[in-house]
Amino acid sequence: MQPIVLPSNRPAARFYLGGPKLARFRSEPDEPRDEPEDWVASVTTLAGETALGLTRLPDGTLLADAIRSAPAAWLGDEHVARFGDDTRLLVKLLDAGQRLPVHAHPDAAFADGHLARRHGKAEAWYIVDGGEVHLGLTRDVGRHELEQLVASQDNEALLSMLHRRAVDPGDVVFVPAGVLHAIGEGVLLVELQEPEDLSILLEWRGFALDGERDGHLGLTFSVALDAVELRGRTTDEIDALVMPAGFGGSVLPVGADPFFRLEHRRIDGGVELEEGFQVLVVLEGELRDTGSGLTLPRGSTTVVPHSAGPLVLKGAGELLSCRPPAAAPRP
Repeated sequence: MQPIVLPSNRPAARFYLGGPKLARFRSEPDEPRDEPEDWVASVTTLAGETALGLTRLPDGTLLADAIRSAPAAWLGDEHVARFGDDTRLLVKLLDAGQRLPVHAHPDAAFADGHLARRHGKAEAWYIVDGGEVHLGLTRDVGRHELEQLVASQDNEALLSMLHRRAVDPGDVVFVPAGVLHAIGEGVLLVELQEPEDLSILLEWRGFALDGERDGHLGLTFSVALDAVELRGRTTDEIDALVMPAGFGGSVLPVGADPFFRLEHRRIDGGVELEEGFQVLVVLEGELRDTGSGLTLPRGSTTVVPHSAGPLVLKGAGELLSCRPPAAAPRP
């Protein structure tokens, strides 16, 4: 099996603005304003959908079906022994054409117990174009206070309760499940996440959303807010979640290891990437896979089966390799 370069997979009519930066990153002529997300190598559907969001390979096969038909070839024997045919990964490109609403995602225990879903939704971001992000409560918040803020839709009060951080290109941010967060306007990022579409929306005023109907995962807010972290996080705790990526393997905080891995490579001449299921995003330059002969320009996204073996890439550029969790913990 060989690496497969993937076209854009941008669901339309999302509830927030974005899309032009994605098109420019991918060197595509069309710049829609309501397609802020590109779901890359996706075996996950949007919430409430049966097919929207799934990646279709160039031959017309759904990636999910291809993996189910040959899990060891796609994911490797060690991965299959631990996780079955579950990729444990969804990668997105995200263009925040406006600030996103304050929200959180449940962890796996909550998702299993209340929604019969296999994963929660921890996530991490690699910042391509910088701006501001909001992450974690600055102080402990009582449940009643939070319920009142949701009911009143006091956007300013909600946002003021979160740590605000400037992020630059090359920074990474880890967002544990349950932690309230919002991405600021103008930020372009590559997102790694658990493969679910589960969001608890505390804010929807000013967005194309019916939060009273759709903001609580169908559980009512009295139940859904049980998944939201109410304790304040210190500045030091936020510092441990927001940092420059650096280069090499495992550039995310150690807390991300059970969910996904991110390698960041700067290439001048050549590099060999370890075998394994992965999603490649070329940030700068142009690279060539010597095995398949594929050319990978800036903005390209490529899914790599485990059975493709180690990849030898030649050229000059900057690359992200997004991978599922390892079979063994980081040493």
